Amino acid sequence: MEVVKGSLVKACAGRDKDSLFVAVGISGGFVFICDGKSRPLERPKRKNPKHISPVHDVIIQTDGLTNKKLRRLIGQYSTQTDSQQTESL
Repeated sequence: MEVVKGSLVKACAGRDKDSLFVAVGISGGFVFICDGKSRPLERPKRKNPKHISPVHDVIIQTDGLTNKKLRRLIGQYSTQTDSQQTESL
């Protein structure tokens, strides 16, 4: 699965490893990611696409997105992921 703008992604490397983010832009071979808290929309983090992986097939509309909405969306998907992992045990 390829990372596109609006994809929910998980960081696989770096200090933010295992954290969920939303890809808010792609430019120059890099993906810009935000989570609305440590990385707000005003200050996206530049990541190498090799160091992130898409989590869901969901594409989030980034137009009109605020940091508060972004945190809420990521929180919803992280609780879904946690409950799915618990059920598989």
